[in-house]
Amino acid sequence: MQKIYGSAAEALDGLLSDGMLIAAGGFGLCGIPELLIDAIVASGTKDLTVASNNAGVDGFGLGKLLETRQIKKMMSSYVGENAEFMRQYLSGELELEFNPQGTLAERMRAGGAGIPGFYTKTGVGTQVAEGKEVKQFKGEDYILEEGIFADLAIVKAWKADATGNAIFRKTARNFNPPAAMCGKVCVMEVEEIVPVGSLDPDAIHLPGIYVHRLIQGQHEKRIEKVTTRPKEA
Repeated sequence: MQKIYGSAAEALDGLLSDGMLIAAGGFGLCGIPELLIDAIVASGTKDLTVASNNAGVDGFGLGKLLETRQIKKMMSSYVGENAEFMRQYLSGELELEFNPQGTLAERMRAGGAGIPGFYTKTGVGTQVAEGKEVKQFKGEDYILEEGIFADLAIVKAWKADATGNAIFRKTARNFNPPAAMCGKVCVMEVEEIVPVGSLDPDAIHLPGIYVHRLIQGQHEKRIEKVTTRPKEA
C-alpha cells in the first residue's frame, strides 16, 4: 500500500468534509502537524470539531483555523496562550468541551483501542462531571468518559519509514500517538522518511498500521515562549 504523498494537500485529498471531528497531535507548539493544519486552512473546510490539548497560539498551528473561523468546537484541556481562542470562547462564538489532560489523552487512546468508555476519578465533584454517569467502585465515585472516535487524525513525527512506523522526538511525542490511534484515517507529517527496515523495532512509538497517509516536509519549529538569561558582564 502506497502511503507517501507529495504534499499535505495531496495527503488530505478526499478526506475533508464540513462538520467532521479531527484529532490533532501536539502540545502548544511542540509536535504539531503544522503543514497539515495549513492545508486544512487552505481547503476552507468549516464547522470543524477539533480534539487537541489546546489550539496553538495566535497566527500559528490550530490558531490559524480559529482566525479563519473554520473551527466550531474545541475539545481541549486548556485555552493556553491563544488570545483569539479565549476571545471566541468568552464571547460565545466557539464551543468548548474542557477535558483534564490525562482524560483527553485516555479518551483518544480508548477510541484507538475500540473502547467506547471508561470510568475515572478525575473531575468527580467538579463541572467536568456535570451530566455524566457516576458509578461507585469500592465506595468511591467515578465518572464515565467516552472514547474519542475521530473522522480524521493529523499528527507529526520525527522519523518514519514508508509503511508509517514512526518515532517521535522526546516531548514532541505528547498527544501524537493517541491522536493517531483514534482516527478512522490518520495522516502523518514527518521530518524524515527512512527506508523500511532501518528503524529499530524496539524504538518505534507508533506502528504503521495506524498510519494511512504520510508526507515529509520542512517545519518552522517556533518556540512558544523565548526565555533568556541576562547577559553576563
